[in-house]
Amino acid sequence: MKLNTLKPAEGSIKTGKRIGRGQGSGRGGTSTRGHNGAKSRSGYSRKLGFEGGQMPLYRRVPKFGFRSPNRIETKPVNLDTLQELATSKKLSVITVETLLENGLAAKGDVVKVLGRGELSAKVEVTAHSFSKSAIEAIEKAGGKATTL
Repeated sequence: MKLNTLKPAEGSIKTGKRIGRGQGSGRGGTSTRGHNGAKSRSGYSRKLGFEGGQMPLYRRVPKFGFRSPNRIETKPVNLDTLQELATSKKLSVITVETLLENGLAAKGDVVKVLGRGELSAKVEVTAHSFSKSAIEAIEKAGGKATTL
């Protein structure tokens, strides 16, 4: 141990200068807040999206469209996906749980089977809803579409 290698213990020295602790500290008086104005006052918090009095972006941009708060969002699963799943896993029954296990739906999803693609495998499909074309294709392949 030499005098030139001595260092204070880690965490013992505070780095930031404390403000508002009198004139002698060099950070007294206005405590780095400048004079007058909203930012100098205690309790000041700027509104989200505030642009210094300029018309904020969220009010400048035109609004359009409507989303019903009562809508039921469904997770679409197409016939080509079911065909791929049936052939790769050799399944004859496909349920919402099967889709969940294979990462095609998440817990709590309302699954709707849609008619894109071809279905040649004879499968019993259980889901929350089906499109007309999906039901026709499943029954044409010799399967069964069951609604939950």
